[in-house]
Amino acid sequence: MAWEKDDLERAARLFHALADPTRVCLARQLRHGERCVCDLTDAMDASQSRLSFHLKVMKDAGLVTDRREGRWVYYALQPDALDDIAELLGAVEPHKPSARRRGCCA
Repeated sequence: MAWEKDDLERAARLFHALADPTRVCLARQLRHGERCVCDLTDAMDASQSRLSFHLKVMKDAGLVTDRREGRWVYYALQPDALDDIAELLGAVEPHKPSARRRGCCA
């Protein structure tokens, strides 16, 4: 598969957004639907400022969406981003070693 520059940049943003244990944990917390940031701070036993930083990285990458309701912000995984990650991973073909041969031409 020949990747366009935009595809490579999108892949880099998405994988960067998941390149931290806290952000992976946030993605797991959001896998069942939208969550309020206050619920995330309780579930992860982390400060709101720490999670806000990580959620911003994820939002900038297009991995999550947010909406404000009153003074609270609710976050959800972006389904299109998950599809993009699956597509990117599907394009990766693992190296399959060939059968062992005896000698160079056997």
